[in-house]
Amino acid sequence: MSEPPFRFSRSGAVLEVTLTRGKANAIDAETSRLLGGVFARFRDDPDLRVALLASGNPRFFSAGWDLKAAAAGEPPDADYGVGGFGGLQALPGLNKPVIAAVNGMCVGGGFEMALAADLILAAEDARFALPEIRAGTLADAATLKLPRRIPWHVAMDLLFTGRWMDAAEARQFGLVSEVVPAAGLLARARELAQTLANGPSLVFAAIKEVARESEGLAFADALARIAERRYPSVARLYASRDQAEGARAFAEKRPPVWKGY
Repeated sequence: MSEPPFRFSRSGAVLEVTLTRGKANAIDAETSRLLGGVFARFRDDPDLRVALLASGNPRFFSAGWDLKAAAAGEPPDADYGVGGFGGLQALPGLNKPVIAAVNGMCVGGGFEMALAADLILAAEDARFALPEIRAGTLADAATLKLPRRIPWHVAMDLLFTGRWMDAAEARQFGLVSEVVPAAGLLARARELAQTLANGPSLVFAAIKEVARESEGLAFADALARIAERRYPSVARLYASRDQAEGARAFAEKRPPVWKGY
């Protein structure tokens, strides 16, 4: 029996998904569909508030698309499941924080999986690259997302050349939020995940929905949608106990107690 391509566990309100597939955590369509199912359940479980994506391989976060599967006939536009490639790229309605803890090589589709997270923590040994250009194909999700995350000319450099970006450069351009020693990466990621799990989940949901659904809208139009509560997460937040609790706790000079309703 082959080893599972990933493992997952829950610690309180945190879901932890660890890639364990083969020598480099390459992702084929079947693995992608399985990941999408796990992340869809995370999205729909009211008791889970934060997801953490990490690697069980000390050398690779993920090598991305499984080229062996491609050589066997799996097309680049295969059915990757409800969440798109890696389970996160196109998962609809995911209004909960996702953290990627990146170590080692983060390549191609693996890089795109990290970009699908809201926060990226990197080990000092982390290296990022988009080598699709050398294979004559398009890094589709990265082409859409990377120029919105880092300066245009830096994104184009990575996309056009396929060169490596180390963790220090990734931090310099804001691609990752923190760089930590490899031995402490998972502990720091878990600490951050727990901090978010203890935070105002309704506000996190509103932040994610507004940021995602307002993309491409004029500022005034997006602001009007917020004010008119046309985003479901905003309507829920503004009608919630947590909305009142935040102001009350500030006035009473005490930490807020978030209920998620």
